[in-house]
Order: sequence, then C-alpha cells, then structure tokens
Amino acid sequence: MKRDWRDKMHEIIYEADTKEGKLFDVALLWLILASVVLVMLGSVKSLDTRYHNVFNIAEWTITILFTIEYICRIICIKKPWSYIFSFYGVIDLVATIPKYLSMVFVGSGALLAFRSLRLLRMFRILKLGTYIGESNKLRVALIASKTKIAVFLFAIIILCTILGTVMFLIEDEAAGFTSIPKSIYWAVVTLTTVGYGDIAPQTVLGQFIASLMMILGYGIIAIPTGIVSSEITRQTLKKEDIKTVSCIHCSAENHRRNATYCYKCGEDLSS
Repeated sequence: MKRDWRDKMHEIIYEADTKEGKLFDVALLWLILASVVLVMLGSVKSLDTRYHNVFNIAEWTITILFTIEYICRIICIKKPWSYIFSFYGVIDLVATIPKYLSMVFVGSGALLAFRSLRLLRMFRILKLGTYIGESNKLRVALIASKTKIAVFLFAIIILCTILGTVMFLIEDEAAGFTSIPKSIYWAVVTLTTVGYGDIAPQTVLGQFIASLMMILGYGIIAIPTGIVSSEITRQTLKKEDIKTVSCIHCSAENHRRNATYCYKCGEDLSS
C-alpha cells in the first residue's frame, strides 16, 4: 500500500530507525542547544545590550522552526490530541509560546525563561540508537522503585520532625531554634549534609545529636541510589527489547521489537 506524505513525515519526526529520522533528531538536538545558549547569553546584560538585535533575530528564527515542527507533529498523526496533551506536547507548546506572548503583553519577557524547558526534549532525542534501551530501563526502574522511595522519604520526614522537635526543646532561641518548623528545617539541612550554617546548636547535647545526624546523613543519601540501582540491574537481566517505532494513530512509544500492533490503540505498526 502506497504511503502518503503524512506517513513519511511521521516516520521522520517520530521515529529514529531510519536515516532521515536520525538526521532530523540530530538537527533538532543542535537547534535545542542553540536555543538554550541564546537564553543564557541573553541573560547577560552587557551582551544583551550589545547584541540584542542579533539575539532577537536568532530567537525568532528558532521559534519559527520549532513552531513549524510543532504543527508538523500534529498534522502527521491520526489522533492529534494524543500529542497535544502528552508530556512532550505540553513542553513543546510552553517552550515555544512565550516569544509570541512577548509581542502582545508588556512585561511578558520574563516568560522567555521557559525556553530552557526545551532541554527536556533531549530525553526524547536520546532514544537514538543504543540509548533507547538504557533510557527505557531507567524509566522502568524509577517507576518500579516509587513505592520503596516513597516509604523512605516518609521515614525521613518522620525522623526530621522528631529530631527537629527534640532540638527545639534542647536549644535556646538565641541559637536560632525559635520554633518547631524552624528546627525541622535545621534537621533537614543537617541530615542531608548541606549545612548552610544559618542555625547551629550551642549546647553539648545538641552538638552531639547534630554529629550523629551528619554521620547518619551519609548513609541515608546512598539508600535511594541503591534502590534504583537494584531495579536497573533487575531490568537489565530481563533484557526487554524495545524499538523506536511510534504509533501513527496515538503516538504511543516503547513497543516491543516483535510487536505488530500498538499496545495502546491496536493500530497496525507496519502501516
């Protein structure tokens, strides 16, 4: 069956198995990096004053290219709303629209910082080649670990609440422990080994507890890493084979290598 131009466009934009698809993703990667560099350079007042017109023209050029890409993504799938309301669809819109808003609303220039959200689109591009398996394993590992991590964080909140309350009872207000919430803030900062130094215990007992919390903090930091690492190892052993084909109907991704139909809507992936 002869494919129309929308099928060809879908293959180039949404998939990375073909030569054209890889070239498109590489070009998009450079465009995203150029956009973010422009945002950073534009925040330097001396450079913005000197090269404001150059930055503005370059940003308009990039914005128009991203707009064309956004429209093409909508056109080439049979179910446009599945892309528009998807995570990357929202990111694409939020990262593109601020430049247009700056023409209508005065003072909307601050919204241009949202252009840096385009960096999130690099996760989509990292599905190229060997990266697709690794990115998928990380995603699955994080999802599989969410219950364990949630329990761990809940335990940390309880620990910080108890220790913060204890420090509020031990330390004097002159040391900065003026309330239980303030003391809990100190407990969080100490347990995570950040140590801003704006609040510090003055009593011997308070310093002893703080020392134990600092030592405990090093072990606590390693726990989430171990949880996710064990899940990644488990996913590696499973060796789930994923391909980069995206459904032309609902834009669902992460299909198995031997899949013939979309797991979400049942569309024929070979069409």
